[in-house]
Amino acid sequence: MIEAFKLDKNVSVKEANILEHRTSVRHADDIRLAELGYKSEFRREFSLFETIALTFSIMALIASVSSTVEFGLINGGHVGLVFGWLIPSIFVMTVALSLAELTSSMPTSAGLCYFSSKLAPPEYAPLASWITGWANITGQICLMCSIDFNCAQMITSAITVASDGATHLSSGATYGILLVILFSHGIICSAATSILARLNLVYVCVNVGTTLAAIIALLVISENKVSTKDAFTLFENHSGWENNGWAFILSFTAPMWCLTGYDSAAHISEETAGASKTAPTAILVGVGATASLGWILLIVISFVIPSTAKILDTELPLPMAQVLLDVLGKRGMLVIWSFTTVVQYFAGAAQGVDASRAIFAFARNNALPGSKWWKAINSHTQTPVNAVWLVMAASGICGLLGFSAAVLTSLSGASVIGLYTSYATPIFLRITSGRHRFVPGPFNLGPCSIPVGTIAVAWVSFIVVVLFFPPGQVPTAQEMNYAVVLIMSVFILSSTSWVISAHKWFRGPIGNINELEKNSSP
Repeated sequence: MIEAFKLDKNVSVKEANILEHRTSVRHADDIRLAELGYKSEFRREFSLFETIALTFSIMALIASVSSTVEFGLINGGHVGLVFGWLIPSIFVMTVALSLAELTSSMPTSAGLCYFSSKLAPPEYAPLASWITGWANITGQICLMCSIDFNCAQMITSAITVASDGATHLSSGATYGILLVILFSHGIICSAATSILARLNLVYVCVNVGTTLAAIIALLVISENKVSTKDAFTLFENHSGWENNGWAFILSFTAPMWCLTGYDSAAHISEETAGASKTAPTAILVGVGATASLGWILLIVISFVIPSTAKILDTELPLPMAQVLLDVLGKRGMLVIWSFTTVVQYFAGAAQGVDASRAIFAFARNNALPGSKWWKAINSHTQTPVNAVWLVMAASGICGLLGFSAAVLTSLSGASVIGLYTSYATPIFLRITSGRHRFVPGPFNLGPCSIPVGTIAVAWVSFIVVVLFFPPGQVPTAQEMNYAVVLIMSVFILSSTSWVISAHKWFRGPIGNINELEKNSSP
């Protein structure tokens, strides 16, 4: 092979060696994928850095914190901001470690539902895959809608500040902005893999740059900082719960929403070079970097808020906009906020890629109505374009919930519940029924696998219950947490489908090697 590269006089020996190495890596990836039952249908264009960029971009640090900072302020004040982020981040790392180990062992776009199928007892493998797949799809769609709706709210906040409070857009206008954002994301996510991979480099640069700029600007410009003691230890309960301990636990919801979507590295593993090493590395670096930099950002925010009550009383859709306005003034706020909005927009684009691959993989197993459409690969871009537009359409329908503030907030909780349930299911099977069948990949936890997995499953079990609770002790219809309604609706529909028909024909992941060879034969 290397001799073929050398025939081109414009290619040096060093470049030829690099090309030869990349070719051999991609070939090894395709062999491993075939061993898992699938034939390669994508171009492997994502490098290590580009895969890390995708996972980091979906979590969209500065934008995610801006969207959720009120949860910490309401449920603990300064303590809720600082330690309400730190504690969950530590436990989320155990989930990331376990998920990275599974992805290294089985690098396929089928991801989580494939893991569950292979690790469950044979007689329960289809059911385990079915539950995991539907939980993940639910979380993916809810997260897509949440990200883009928050982006729309950021735009409306900027318009309100720019007009000095004279313009407040209605819920209908915000929904219209959401549809425009979703449509533009549909176009972007339909692009070829090579384009998507390069775009993520832009995403991560803007993300990190904006976060650092916000940290520096807040520290330098703020003239009314609280003491170090208050920044770390001042507890304020603005929730509807009398018990301060429980109120503080509810502050965990903010980082749980921010630290999601890192399973994207698994879903694009068939588009990644050296997937068994690249994908787990991207998961760990993405989560670790987001958790660490996010904690630093929240500590800075805690220092520059002299009155949490004032921030929470703002008329702006997102309290973080008021924090920036108070510290940086109108012009400074609009500059940082504009870049933050761009980061959120990029997060939606990255999430669209992740969600479409999850849809594609589940449809490849014929688990969705109309699967033949959603598993189709576009001949020009070699990406699942139909799945992309299904994600955007479903997110647009979910966006109708935004006409109710309470339901919109519940949508974020539903996304976390769905995604983390799909994370915990294969991890639970890994440490129980699949502990002796699991074949470690290049990245594995060795003897630490079982204890780390146990902590991860225990944490997810705990936090999922927390996410079902309402924000107040005596909730009204306007304050109710409707996540239980959203999740139970999907649970009832998927369970009914399983009992009535799916248990007769769904067998979990279906290899496509023979099918593709048959279709390609004359």
